[in-house]
Amino acid sequence: MIITDFDGTVCRLEIDWSDGRQCVYGIEYLRSMCPCAQCRTVREGDPHRIDVVPQKKPLLTILPGNYAKPLSALSAELVGNYALRIDWSDEHGSGIYSFQYLREICPP
Repeated sequence: MIITDFDGTVCRLEIDWSDGRQCVYGIEYLRSMCPCAQCRTVREGDPHRIDVVPQKKPLLTILPGNYAKPLSALSAELVGNYALRIDWSDEHGSGIYSFQYLREICPP
């Protein structure tokens, strides 16, 4: 895997995987797929909650963060040899995007 481009002004992350596949992620997509526990719970619901009556999924899901200004990626850093952590302009930065997870969410 080679990260070929990451720039908050370009608005995308491009990864060339060792098997030849290329993935291009828009920053809005990456932010919406944040893998942190808080975002995952908002996006998918609480797996530990047991309801007698199933809850309806809300029509609009709002992930944690500050939405006072347009979204941008402020910085990104490698986490060991297995992941990428991105600091977002909405003051969120706790999601660690493992390379395996990035490969799973690669846009078609």
